Amino acid sequence: MLPTYTAYALSGLIGFGIIFVGTRFLLAPSTAAAGYGVPVEQETAQAGAYLAAKGVRDIASGFFVLILIAFQAPHILGWIILAATIIPIVDAVIVLTHNGSKATAYGVHGATAAVMLVTAGLLLTSPT
Repeated sequence: MLPTYTAYALSGLIGFGIIFVGTRFLLAPSTAAAGYGVPVEQETAQAGAYLAAKGVRDIASGFFVLILIAFQAPHILGWIILAATIIPIVDAVIVLTHNGSKATAYGVHGATAAVMLVTAGLLLTSPT
């Protein structure tokens, strides 16, 4: 059962973490964009709209994870986290292809993808 509890703890960190990131995109969009790895040079109304949309989607994604934890559905949660791993992988590619910070691409987005893969593996191999 320890791997399952560990997986739920990691899933909770992922869920709350992405809710934090999403909230940051709503409350401090320029700071959040810089933390993402591609700073916004000038925050315009159009850029603000995209950053807010990202924030709302991140918050919703975090709640999906927390809901699946609450309903104790480890295998479904595992598949969702595995599928969602594409997000930090593509985020890293976006940062790298837009002359963003390599440290952020690998250190933030790459590390997030690695943690998500480990978490998904623990969840998918947990007893039902």
